Amino acid sequence: MLSRDLSLEKNWHALMLEIERLLGEKPKDLNGVLFLIGVQELGRGHQRFTKEQKQDLMHIAICKVLSYAGHYVLEGLDADGWPHWKLVKKLPRFDLLEQEKLLKMQVLEYFDREFGWSPPH
Repeated sequence: MLSRDLSLEKNWHALMLEIERLLGEKPKDLNGVLFLIGVQELGRGHQRFTKEQKQDLMHIAICKVLSYAGHYVLEGLDADGWPHWKLVKKLPRFDLLEQEKLLKMQVLEYFDREFGWSPPH
């Protein structure tokens, strides 16, 4: 278990460095990465978002990354072009640390599937 956790953190650190290289700024935490994924998935590029829209973007990102594990499916876009997701498989009951690990693993998978990025070995 410890080995897997160390590998996850090593891969996560490599992703943070890659995002910093691409954007010129390193995300502060998992929430920052989820926000970036949400913006990417919305597909409108850089713009100003309200606090509520930022929360919606993070929700979009969480649904997207958890869709790889079969938890969500995309239902479609609303009239404003925002994606809507449906929960199709219950999420396991995890404490906050385990939830964060799951999201980090799925974010790494997102970058692999969507951009072909994987951590250096």
